[in-house]
Amino acid sequence: MLKLMRLPTQLLQRKINSHKGDYGSILILAGSSRFSGAALLCAESTLRAGAGSVTVGVPASINQAIIKNKTSEVMTLPLPETKTGKLSLTAFSKIKQALKKTAVLVIGPGLDNDKSTHALVRKIVKTTTLPIVIDADALNALNHHLRILKQHQGKIILTPHTKEMAGLFGIDIAFIKKNRKLVAKKYAKDYNSVIILKGHQSIVTDGKNKFCINKTGNPGMATAGSGDVLSGIIGAFLAQGLDAFSAAKYATHIHGLAGDIAAEDKTQIGLIASDIISRIPDALKICS
Repeated sequence: MLKLMRLPTQLLQRKINSHKGDYGSILILAGSSRFSGAALLCAESTLRAGAGSVTVGVPASINQAIIKNKTSEVMTLPLPETKTGKLSLTAFSKIKQALKKTAVLVIGPGLDNDKSTHALVRKIVKTTTLPIVIDADALNALNHHLRILKQHQGKIILTPHTKEMAGLFGIDIAFIKKNRKLVAKKYAKDYNSVIILKGHQSIVTDGKNKFCINKTGNPGMATAGSGDVLSGIIGAFLAQGLDAFSAAKYATHIHGLAGDIAAEDKTQIGLIASDIISRIPDALKICS
């Protein structure tokens, strides 16, 4: 029988005189002309996991599509883009201003791959001191630029699946599959990060003395957008005051549990990422 984690008190109890600022403001840099949905999935999961306020920074050309289809609670920040509809390095100054009012940064979902976008990601990671969740295409931007991770002065959570882990650190995929625990611990330690090595029974580690293997989740969660949902939950837990390892550990557990609850209703075959989001409150309740 699955042993469920009990969430820490700071995620379960709220003061009578609370305001949204008590639970963190999050900036999500996400989306592109091909992947506007990733930004929405990440933002909605962040709100469902308890963040106080969420702003999504997206290429200007998809801002209207985001506004039209988003939940009413999500704010948007239209940003300069490349000719192909991806975030441009010229967006840095506007992002820098937005970060002054932000508690946590989530970067990567649906950014797509572009030289200018990758340069933007690297500049942000190098210069910000905020806690940061790095996912998806933002991980690809750091390939061959790993020194930037060591230069970052704040908390870093990396969320690679096996292929992204291989590309980021230049490791053979077969070796990772055979040595998941060893690889995750080594590179988390070497780059002073928390790593969630995603997959069946995702590994979460700070590379030092903190390590866990997640037991929730199911094969139905191998669907487009599932990782974006996880990144949003992590960001929400960071914004509510958890340390990087705890945020990663509890977010992975809640993400998988929400997917398990959704699969009971939708089946694993019919499960989509938005189903996981809809069950986040149920998972939080069960673990309270």
